[in-house]
Amino acid sequence: MSGLGGGGFATLWDAKRKEIRCLDYGMIAPAALDPADYPLTGKPTTEGFFGWPGVLEDRNILGPYSIAVPGLVAGLGLAHKTYGRLPWAELARPAIALAERGLSLDWYGALSLLVEAKGLARFDTARATYLPQGQVPQPFEEGQPVFLKLGRLAETLKQLAAEGPDKFYAGGIGQALVRDLNALGCRLTQADLTQYQARFIDPVEITYRDARVFAPAGLTAGPTLAKVLAGWQAAFSPAPGTAPGAEHYRAYASGLDQAYRDRLANMGETTKEPRETCTSHFCVVDKDGNIVAWTQTLLSRFGSFVMSPSTGIMMNNGVMWFDPVPGKPNSMRPGARPLSNMCPSVALSDRFGAVGIGASGGRKIMPAVAQVLSFLIDFAMDLDGAFHVPRIDVSGAGLALVDRRLGDATLRAIATHMTAEFTDLAPYPAQFANVSAVQAAADGLRLGAADLASAWSGAMSPDDIRS
Repeated sequence: MSGLGGGGFATLWDAKRKEIRCLDYGMIAPAALDPADYPLTGKPTTEGFFGWPGVLEDRNILGPYSIAVPGLVAGLGLAHKTYGRLPWAELARPAIALAERGLSLDWYGALSLLVEAKGLARFDTARATYLPQGQVPQPFEEGQPVFLKLGRLAETLKQLAAEGPDKFYAGGIGQALVRDLNALGCRLTQADLTQYQARFIDPVEITYRDARVFAPAGLTAGPTLAKVLAGWQAAFSPAPGTAPGAEHYRAYASGLDQAYRDRLANMGETTKEPRETCTSHFCVVDKDGNIVAWTQTLLSRFGSFVMSPSTGIMMNNGVMWFDPVPGKPNSMRPGARPLSNMCPSVALSDRFGAVGIGASGGRKIMPAVAQVLSFLIDFAMDLDGAFHVPRIDVSGAGLALVDRRLGDATLRAIATHMTAEFTDLAPYPAQFANVSAVQAAADGLRLGAADLASAWSGAMSPDDIRS
């Protein structure tokens, strides 16, 4: 459900120029955001996944007050202007065709609707779209697939294709979006849209063993990834060709725990375990070895639960990223950029060439990306091997979730440092982030890998795309 109403970050490798650039198209708080609109209730909230103190009506988590300025279209526009070869309108055609067909409803999509039915039912357009007849639709009817019509999204995409990305903010789409959202009480204005700009930002460059790793700097998981890899480099030196053992996973857990403690103390997040997010990550490599690692999100699954009736755009709940308590490192402020967990990365090495990697999964993203990078760099695994190695998750709650396949020895080793418990690799509940990666190998091969547990991850070749 990630789409036009969200934002994100990307890391891009230009193979010819030997250049890394990071793209910031993250969401921003509306300029008219008023912290007084989010009075604390003095009670914990049962919504969201950052464990913030409760806010009146959960306004920071769902509904019109939770919506931040979307940046995705601006990010796509800047990427196309800088690197694009095909006309903008041509790039939009597949999305238009999918929107005209409707959302394909499989078992996992139906499960997602069931889990979020309470939130979807609160808002008229979302309820009519995703809960027809007031119920979660069945994935199949008489053996035939079901497609959910997404309101006016196809018409919006056609207009966007014809007018270009700038008009999304300054033209009729933006005007319709603001009208719809203001009618619900959202403080987003036309000025918020017209003044929004995606931007290139400096990457974090991390020297790790024989590789260089690049990720977005600033309010992302990139700086935390740098701390984690620096800690691991000092903690162990495995022999290439071996497999990670119990002591390596103990070092993984210890390094992740310390890095997250620093992150939570200095960048503003709390420690409650997340629910499902609405983040998408994809990686692309072309014949020339250029790589894009692209992460975009509405934040929560279905974002704010608010769909613009005039445009069919599902809106983000980016305000949830902010701490509602004043005076904190990540407290909400008008026009501020929130802290994000996204970590699209590129790793370079003479040994394996270039790898683009990233994930969806909230706070679980960076631990997953870091471990797969370790498997590639520390243990000299190929991409397929690295994606089949079991992982742990330590994402800030003082708890290590250990893939049951790692066995008792690994659990005991981690438990000497922190609380540890077994969990299973499964599509739902997702205890680990959904990682994907591509590789422009040193020998010229172009490879890709998708997470084993994700119901929706996969890989495509150019032939798949053309067909």
